[in-house]
This record gives sequence, C-alpha cells and structure tokens, in this order.
Amino acid sequence: MERGGRTLDPEVGAAAMERYVAAGLTTFDMADHYGSAELIAGHYRATREGAARLAPAQMLTKWVPPPGKVTPEQVRAAVDTARQRLRTDRIDLLQFHTWTYDDPAWLDALFHLADLQEQGLVGAIGLTNFDAAHLAMALESGVPVVSNQVSFSLIDRRALNGLTDLCLRKGVRLLAYGTLAGGLLTERWLGRPEPDWDDERTPWSLNKYRRFVAQAGGWERYQALLRALARLAEKHGTSIANVACRAVLDTPGVGAVIVGARLGESEHIADTLRVFDLRLDEADRAELEAAAAALDPIPGDCGDEYRRPPYLTASGDLSHHFDAMPSPYPVTEGEDGRLWVGTGTTWEGLAGYARAVRKGDRVLVAGTTALHGDRLIGGSDPASQTHFVIDKIAGALRALGARLEDVVRTRVYVTDPRHVEAVARAHGQRFAHVRPANTLVVVGLVGEGQLVEIEAEAVLG
Repeated sequence: MERGGRTLDPEVGAAAMERYVAAGLTTFDMADHYGSAELIAGHYRATREGAARLAPAQMLTKWVPPPGKVTPEQVRAAVDTARQRLRTDRIDLLQFHTWTYDDPAWLDALFHLADLQEQGLVGAIGLTNFDAAHLAMALESGVPVVSNQVSFSLIDRRALNGLTDLCLRKGVRLLAYGTLAGGLLTERWLGRPEPDWDDERTPWSLNKYRRFVAQAGGWERYQALLRALARLAEKHGTSIANVACRAVLDTPGVGAVIVGARLGESEHIADTLRVFDLRLDEADRAELEAAAAALDPIPGDCGDEYRRPPYLTASGDLSHHFDAMPSPYPVTEGEDGRLWVGTGTTWEGLAGYARAVRKGDRVLVAGTTALHGDRLIGGSDPASQTHFVIDKIAGALRALGARLEDVVRTRVYVTDPRHVEAVARAHGQRFAHVRPANTLVVVGLVGEGQLVEIEAEAVLG
C-alpha cells in the first residue's frame, strides 16, 4: 500500500485493526521491512490496548537482516527498534529470516536472539522461510523455535515434503502465508484470461504469486484448480478463499494461515470468519488433492525462492532486498597464486591448515566437522551435523568462486555405524543432483560429540 512513497496514517490503520480485533481476528503479522506496519501496530497498542471491550491482540513481527556477519549489538539494536515501533517492552513473536545457510552468521543471530529472550525482550522465537533441514538444525542446536512461517497453499505444497512431519514431531507450528496466492485464489480471477502483466502497475503481491502460477504449469492449469475450488465453495455456500484457507488449516502441523489485509482499503472480516464454520469432508479433500496434484511442483524447498533461481519474488530477483552477498569467509592469496580461506576453528591455527584451497581450477576442502567457534552445531543429531558440515563446505567453496555443483569428490567419515544411513540421506539431499564420487567410512574422530567429518574436491570450468 505504500509502494511509490505513500505513507499511511497510523490512526486510520489502527482504526481498521480495531474492527478486526472486535470481530475476534486478533493476531497480526508484520515485519521490519513492511513499511509502516510496525508503527501502525504500535499506534494501535498505544491507543486501543486494554480497552474493556477488545480482546488482547498479538503482534508478530520479523527481523530480516541483510546478509553478512552479525554481532550481539546489531541483534539488540534490531530488537530494540522493533520494541520501540511496536511500543512494547517484549515482542510477542520475533520471526527470523536468513538469505543464505552457507554463512553461519544466521546461527549466531539466533543464539543472540535466544539470549535476548532470556532477558525478557522477546517472548518467543520463530523462523520464516526455513526448510526442514535447517529448522531441525536450529532446534537440535538448542534454539527454542516455536514456529516457522512459509509459503503454503494449494499451488505451493513444498511444506508437505518433510516440513509438516518435522513440525508435528517437534511441536513446532507452521504459519502459512500465500495461502490465497495474493488474491489469485478468489472468485475475482475465475474464468478470466491471463492479464498482460505490467511489473510497474501490477500489485506487489500479484507480481509475486503470478510467478508461482507460471512455475506450477501456467494459467490454464491454475484455472482448473480454481474451478475445483469454486465447485466446493458452491457446495458449502462459502467463498473460494475460505475453501483454500480451510484446506491448508486442516493440514497437520499448521498452526495458522495468514491472510493479507489492506488496512483501511478493503476488509473481508465477515467472510473470513466463516472459515471457522467450514468443514471439508473426505470427498472434498480428494477433489482438492487431485486438482493440486495436476499442477507442477514449485521447484526447490521452502524458502528457496529467496535463495536461488527461479526467484519467485515480487521483482523476480533479490534486488529490492539487498545489494550484494558478502563472502562468508575472508580469502587470502599465497605467494604462488593459490587462494585459501579459514573458518576460524582452533584446529586450523593449531595444525596450520586452511579450510579450503584453490589452485587453478581446483578447490580442495579440508575435513570439516560441525564445530562453529566453541559450539557443536546440530547437537547429537547426525543429520543436522551433516547438513551444517555441507553448509560450511558450501561457504568455503563460495568464498573461492565455486559451488556445491562443482564438487566431484566427497569423503565422509562417521563415528557410529548406527548413524550411517542418516548421514548418507543428508548427503543425498544435498548432492543427489550433483552426483560426486563418494566414499563413506566408519572411523574415530578428534573432538568430543563430533559425529561426522566431510572433505570435498571441486573442479571449476
């Protein structure tokens, strides 16, 4: 709504919020980069909170720092800014987003947030746009995550590929956004031909979700899904939006769906409340499953639209989010022209070796464990340790101009035969599309609690 430099009146926004709260819709989701959203919510809290006739409202916000290293001071400053804007001593739920997993700064940020939670500045910690592997890694590393907000709809069902199951096992709840695909899953678009999209004039959310429709097989297949939703909406005497929301809400592991609200411009309060009376039967669910299964799967995993092509964002790239992706680790040039990086572990200095060395078109990565500073990432979970090790390798490769896709050889060392399958499966998740030569052996490792060590070789060109 503030696209183009317009600024909303906080009083107008707060008055609109009051109408939602009075109707029982009491939880609002926002972010540090959603324009005036936090300021409007703070104005609501300062002018309406505590009114006898209004239920308490929950304000969920996000912290989306630019890529790169983070310090405790930066994290504290971000939390303090949100507290000031929201006019609260404690943030109800702070959800964290990272742009890349190959820089362990994202873990540092979460550890610092956990410290602030212990100090009472943050009520609960959530994630946003995390896949199952990295949600598990955060949990196994001791971060008390309670929620993960991801894109989840009948068009985008990536969350069903392991994330909902993990959430059920760990007691984490998914907060689903994009459930109405920016309004595309409503009567407004039923039977309409695809517009000639204009990035400058198309509403921000439609610019994003039309890209999801294209990835899912195009306009005609999307219209077939819309027709199925319309049939069920007519059967139940409700709206397409309500059927689309109910389908996601009924998914085990989902805690909520988040429906966009244009405060002061459009309201669908009465219709939204009908979601809670809607019950889909087995035949309904079977019809929706068939319609959704006819679409192409959205590529990648949850959150990948912000980390790798195709960038399914409003602009089609990441240019409106940050300017550059800094190197995870500093690069040093040797006298013979070789390049090397270190990750700062004690053993690198003690034993005099580099984490990775590039000589010509070859990059060699030393045996890497799940140690990050003095922390063992992934706890006692072999899969989480393996994913962190591969992230660390990916970061070293990126610093030297290479990628995981350039890897031609991996060697995996596992301490316990019982962990072989979990480690192998994690390796397969990350390298199945690359297929490097691989050896896995059971050995003893230096370092208490370290369950897996991996070395890698990459060839560029």
